[in-house]
Amino acid sequence: MAATTPPDDEEKLKRQIQNGRMIESVDEMTEGYKEAVKMPLLVNADIELMSAPALFRQAVNAPSLDARNAELSTIQDEVGHAYISHRLLRNLGEDIDELIYEREPYEWRSGYAFEVYLDDFAEQTVFHAFGDQAGLTLLSDIHENTSYAPWKRALVKVEKEEQFHIRHGRTWFRRLASKSETTKQRLQEAAYWMFPLWLEVFGLPDDLKTHTEQFEYRIKGKTNDELRQDWLDEIVPLCEENDIDVPAHYDEGAEEYVLEFDWPVAYDAEEAKWHYDDPVSWDDVMDRWREGGPARDQFIEMIQGGGPYQGAT
Repeated sequence: MAATTPPDDEEKLKRQIQNGRMIESVDEMTEGYKEAVKMPLLVNADIELMSAPALFRQAVNAPSLDARNAELSTIQDEVGHAYISHRLLRNLGEDIDELIYEREPYEWRSGYAFEVYLDDFAEQTVFHAFGDQAGLTLLSDIHENTSYAPWKRALVKVEKEEQFHIRHGRTWFRRLASKSETTKQRLQEAAYWMFPLWLEVFGLPDDLKTHTEQFEYRIKGKTNDELRQDWLDEIVPLCEENDIDVPAHYDEGAEEYVLEFDWPVAYDAEEAKWHYDDPVSWDDVMDRWREGGPARDQFIEMIQGGGPYQGAT
């Protein structure tokens, strides 16, 4: 039976952390702290590793040699980011071989947005512009606020590389928006499809969250809704600057970006289409998350077995 930490020790550590204490090693952790930091590390590792097969097909189909090199470099970075989280998890007692090779697909925590097929370079571009911005938003909050010192130091490198991924995505976003009506229309379709996918990456709205450990142990600093708003602050202006429509706008009265639909909404996975006029409950969303995206099983098979991506040319 695993040892448990007396509640008084947990509360004492929480108070110390709220007063600025940084944690350097597992020896300084209570069981509660260890479990609180393991979960975001595991989610990050799964997301970063799943990014590699998600990006691979359109990386090799990139429209120029420079774009292909940037895509392959990005994939290499994402695998490296996963390694950082895995190394930290190993220091916390996790078996990394088991995490990578022995879990079933339903046990992965990568998130629906990383478990879909990208059918062309416009979708790949939006993945970078929207998705890497979401990743940087989440990790910047951890880097700024976390009490786990080894992760804080490691994120210095990760943030710099994520900024490169975002610049790459924004560069191609602008190119496709201005190249021709055909490329702009394809970018518009990709943005309209992927916008809700990345809204979901930040998790449940604050009024439905029940666990507070990551704030009490200062693993993160901002709430899901605050992070989602930070993401909207970047994405909606990018789209407006390039005449790409997304269902959100700035509300002068609220002094923030607001959605133009009742969220969450129904999603048809077979047609990869959102029904913006059909609101659903968060229970419905969580059922879809648990079922996984259409590419989840194949992407995990690629990671675990090194197999080829079907359709990669």
